[in-house]
Amino acid sequence: MGARELIGAWVWLVVLSAMTTALTLFEPDGDGRIAVAACVLALAGLKGRVILSRYLKIGTSRFWTSAFDIVLGVFLALGFAAYLIGTGGS
Repeated sequence: MGARELIGAWVWLVVLSAMTTALTLFEPDGDGRIAVAACVLALAGLKGRVILSRYLKIGTSRFWTSAFDIVLGVFLALGFAAYLIGTGGS
């Protein structure tokens, strides 16, 4: 991996982490909490995709990119479902 790719991946991870941190500053009620939780999980998925595609160079293979996207999506969906069950859905 070249220095430019490494720095680009690092910048993306910093930006996505800053966005996650900014979301934690909100204290909404009801459906707002669910939306914030969904956004935090979506940002976690994006960070995972950056790490997989850039650092592990999975982005060069269409098959492995699709496979890991599916696995990551299912994992995040299960995490969101567990959050909804734990909060009673509201």
